[in-house]
Amino acid sequence: MTGSPELPDHAGQWAIDGCAGTEAALDRLASYESIRQLVAHYAFHLDRRDIDSLAALYVEDVKVTRTERGRDLLRAQLEDMLREVQVTILTTGTHAIRFDDADHATGNVYCRGDIQIGPRWIHQAIRYDDRYERRDGRWFFVSRRHQLWYGADVGQNPLTYAAANWPARNVGSGSLPYDQPTWQEFWSR
Repeated sequence: MTGSPELPDHAGQWAIDGCAGTEAALDRLASYESIRQLVAHYAFHLDRRDIDSLAALYVEDVKVTRTERGRDLLRAQLEDMLREVQVTILTTGTHAIRFDDADHATGNVYCRGDIQIGPRWIHQAIRYDDRYERRDGRWFFVSRRHQLWYGADVGQNPLTYAAANWPARNVGSGSLPYDQPTWQEFWSR
């Protein structure tokens, strides 16, 4: 994404900029929520290793390399990337969205990542710089750039704890993501 991730001058004011009339304002509000859901589904599908659903969040002609485009190539790239790590838990937070017009927007998403890499457990502070586009009434990612503030090794991997068997105990490992069908399918290939 190009441009500054800074908030526009009107940040903090309740305004639906560029919207003349109730219908346009409602469309803008629905677009804000659709884009927020797009971001939430990205984290959800990534953590479950649902590669098909993850790739479907992007435009069909997503640019994957300088010369190559398409969801099939993106799927392969995502699968390769996710095989380098094990459990991931992405928690999204602050999300600033700016509209270029009714069908194009950019955004910055703050994210906390808990990531297992072999025996290690890593915390990451991430900012995603996104470009979004609405096609046929649905919002998609055009691009997503992962920006890292830091990655820190936590020390003990919490997945090495004995089973919590919640609600009996609050401390220990749980069943997620191992009991998810998409997780099992991903790791069986």
